[in-house]
Amino acid sequence: MSFSFVPEFCFNSFDEVTAEFLSSNGIKGVVLDVDNTLEPYENPEPSQKVLDWLLSLSEAGISAAIVSNNGRERIERFNKSLHLPAYYKAKKPFKKNILLALSDMGVEKQNAALLGDQVFTDVWAAHNAGIKAILVPPIKDKRDILTRTKRLLEVPVLKSYKRKHKTEKTREE
Repeated sequence: MSFSFVPEFCFNSFDEVTAEFLSSNGIKGVVLDVDNTLEPYENPEPSQKVLDWLLSLSEAGISAAIVSNNGRERIERFNKSLHLPAYYKAKKPFKKNILLALSDMGVEKQNAALLGDQVFTDVWAAHNAGIKAILVPPIKDKRDILTRTKRLLEVPVLKSYKRKHKTEKTREE
């Protein structure tokens, strides 16, 4: 896999990433970002929507693990009822904790994807680790200057994704 900031897949929400979609793309394990991907920062525990989605993955034989840049307290509380392999202060875009999560799940790189909301942490981290990236828009974006700047820098990457997938659809037709 050559390096790129462009994700392999984009969806409007984590729950649009179905077990059927993952299976049909050979994905047997998914590495999950938490904040703004599964829940807003202020939700300390997973919602019923998250629980139902994870159950659907598990029932389809798809493993999941959490890899987050957030701190121990946040991730341990969020994961308390999930009991997933979980890594906090993961330092994404570095790949170390993603590779540990894959090992915990018993999943090979070619059968894995990372689901997140940021190009310059999640997509970059996925590609650093040699796995596919699935990008969703942030649930509730922060409005500080750093986050707004990062989001502006993501615009050309998202345009590249749309161009690439428009070309692929045209070829399929």
